[in-house]
Amino acid sequence: MFYKSTRSNQKAVKTAAEVIKQGLAEDGGLFVPDTIPTLSQGEIEALCKMDYPTRAATVLAKFLGDYTFEELLEDCRAAYDEKSFVGGAAPLVNIHDQFESLELWHGPTAAFKDMALQIMPRLLSRALIKTGETRTALILVATSGDTGKAALEGYKDVPHIKIMVFYPVDGVSRVQKLQMATQTGSNVNVCAIRGNFDDAQNGVKAIFGDKAMADALNEKGYFFSSANSINWGRLAPQIVYYVSAYCDLLNAGKCKLGDSFNVCVPTGNFGNIFAAYLAKLMGLPIHHMVCASNTNNILTDFLRTGTYDRNRDFYLTMSPSMDILISSNLERLLYFTAGSEKTAAYMDALKKNGCYTVEAEVLAEIRKNFSGYFTDEKTTEATIRTTYEKYGYLADTHTAVAIHAAEEYVKESNDTRPMIIDSTASPYKFANNVYRAVTDKEATTDLDALDELAAATNTEIPYPLAGLASRKVNFEKTVEKDQMVAAVLEYLNA
Repeated sequence: MFYKSTRSNQKAVKTAAEVIKQGLAEDGGLFVPDTIPTLSQGEIEALCKMDYPTRAATVLAKFLGDYTFEELLEDCRAAYDEKSFVGGAAPLVNIHDQFESLELWHGPTAAFKDMALQIMPRLLSRALIKTGETRTALILVATSGDTGKAALEGYKDVPHIKIMVFYPVDGVSRVQKLQMATQTGSNVNVCAIRGNFDDAQNGVKAIFGDKAMADALNEKGYFFSSANSINWGRLAPQIVYYVSAYCDLLNAGKCKLGDSFNVCVPTGNFGNIFAAYLAKLMGLPIHHMVCASNTNNILTDFLRTGTYDRNRDFYLTMSPSMDILISSNLERLLYFTAGSEKTAAYMDALKKNGCYTVEAEVLAEIRKNFSGYFTDEKTTEATIRTTYEKYGYLADTHTAVAIHAAEEYVKESNDTRPMIIDSTASPYKFANNVYRAVTDKEATTDLDALDELAAATNTEIPYPLAGLASRKVNFEKTVEKDQMVAAVLEYLNA
């Protein structure tokens, strides 16, 4: 299988190892496979008998043709071992008769990003060998909260790789900030910026596109790569979530082989829900995908009107990983729906004017598979409380956004199919918000909220967050958003 850019009509020529190493295409587009492999009912039936690492290796082998199955299985077993994923990788937990929570946060940082970012460094490490690369990869990451810590944890002390993470200084929770600031590892660096996530993401993209800087760093023995979901090596592992969840539905007797189901994903960058779309293209019987947004409801507006307009107010919310106005992976959906020529035009308009509008037939095609809903702050809080009181399920702020969106979809559509709802973070990642929603009380600090939420709900603080307050802070640097290049050069002593 070969890969090409979403913005190019040229023949696909790059291998999986090459695109994982490179991250972003030369023209600024995102890499996509030239064909979508199939997943038959017989293969799904066989996957039902496998554990998660074997399921992951089997699905990834369909996309990563220059990796052997044995290599992938070795890496998946190492990535998803029981020590890192206490409670299991991607367990399905029932909320009520129709709703199933796909808990993706049992890894080493208590957020769903671990599911991809524990396997991705292993894929990149192999990619460097497969492509004969002798330089050191510099991973640049923009994070709205969870990606940064998960990437730092995944890449720490990996040979021939350095990683630098940028995050908005006032755009992440206190717990998220401490997780990044206390990160250990000989090859890691963390820097806050005065700006929002989109500023951080735009800054990273600008650095990737700066040829003069790339040339200068090449002379020092470095090249740029990415751990964000713009990188195919980050996105491909997410396809496995939905295949595995369907297998678990079948194993639990919640549906029969061939029966369809729905998916609801809380998303800002559109990567996780796009992975569900790819699973559907492969043959997984996903009927409909519900895109759940918070008050930054740019994706909801796009899915309803066909206009993507980032010229709008930006809100800091209690679900900060979704506080995004530039949804990078939407570009991949546009490519599969409208083709490379139109996608390039849309992205050019977005860069020049901050907005674009797709044709009516393109929107109609997208709406066959996707619906958009958003949940405001008050409703998010109410959903956390109602879900806990009614069903005994404790949801974080992002998961609550998705639960409400799923409820709205079911109410409008009368669709009774099983609904898999992505639970993207432990409730303890946003303990103060969850504690307030459940008890109507406010903890003194975000760190106090960890203990108080545990006491109020008789649940355990997950191991990645226990004792966070006592860890040594290693990174305190904050820069202006236009100083990101200087911060990178300082880190590399270049």
